[in-house]
Amino acid sequence: MSLDIYAAVDLGSNSFRLEIARFVDGQIQRVHYWKETVRLGGGLDAQRQLSLESMQKGWDCLAQFAQHLRGFTRAQVRAVATQTLREARNRDIFIQRANAILGHPIEVISGPTEAQLIYQGVSYLLPQDHTPRLVIDIGGRSTEIILGVDHQVQLAHSIAMGSVSWSMAHFHTGELSEAAFAGAEFTAQAVLEATRMGIQPDQWQVAYGASGTMGAVAKVLAQAGGEPDCITLDAVRWLRQNLIAYGHVDHIRLDGLKKDRRAVIGGGLSLLHALMMHLKIDALQIAPGALRHGVLFDRYQSAMGIEARTPNGVASSPIV
Repeated sequence: MSLDIYAAVDLGSNSFRLEIARFVDGQIQRVHYWKETVRLGGGLDAQRQLSLESMQKGWDCLAQFAQHLRGFTRAQVRAVATQTLREARNRDIFIQRANAILGHPIEVISGPTEAQLIYQGVSYLLPQDHTPRLVIDIGGRSTEIILGVDHQVQLAHSIAMGSVSWSMAHFHTGELSEAAFAGAEFTAQAVLEATRMGIQPDQWQVAYGASGTMGAVAKVLAQAGGEPDCITLDAVRWLRQNLIAYGHVDHIRLDGLKKDRRAVIGGGLSLLHALMMHLKIDALQIAPGALRHGVLFDRYQSAMGIEARTPNGVASSPIV
């Protein structure tokens, strides 16, 4: 195995991802990419215990990933797990077997570390033009909100709410009603108010949306004639009304929306709407990078002996 190739494994609450890449002149060149909708976060009960069924699905996915990581050294691979395994009280059972299956240690990263890696992944794939940026990543069970300039994080928050957890809490029957959206958005606004982020609209010039929910929404909007790789507040409200008109997740027929995304689109979109209103965002650009890219850059920096950048003012909000 060539030593200039690195791998990132992202055990998210909704999807597991494996990306293998090489670096040429400091830039990522993708070699292979795999994504599996595991929905591990959906297997977490009220006592924060992961079901055996959800764990088995995760182990099966990691067994597939392990086949692609044969010959990789520990220095070439970093595997990280996020909010679901931060919360799960029986996570040690999952992690112990997962480590053996994958053949590489899995690190359950903190909210601040996740925020830093997301921003790093986004920033390294954007021009370094000293433009103040806001980056938002709505994951399965957590949302990261980061302010930064170039590669440096200035302020960030990791908040325990995401597309899977919000869908389970507010759209658990699959019903897509005005009342369900209003309740989900009201609760999200309350959490955002309590977080006291201290982020004002004049602190950034461009807002970016990263990862699954953002990408899914952007694809639907583009298929409907919207601007590619852009999410506007008006378009979010248009999509919200369309989902309400469908009435139930099983009835959704939107071009660009994958079948496995339907069950969590209500939670994801309600959070997106609440965030855009709370932070007074008129438009989000879709970011080219994500958590896994930050993990890849971390491996590359370690190999090159480059000191990792330390985030300033990164905070993790309590589980709600």
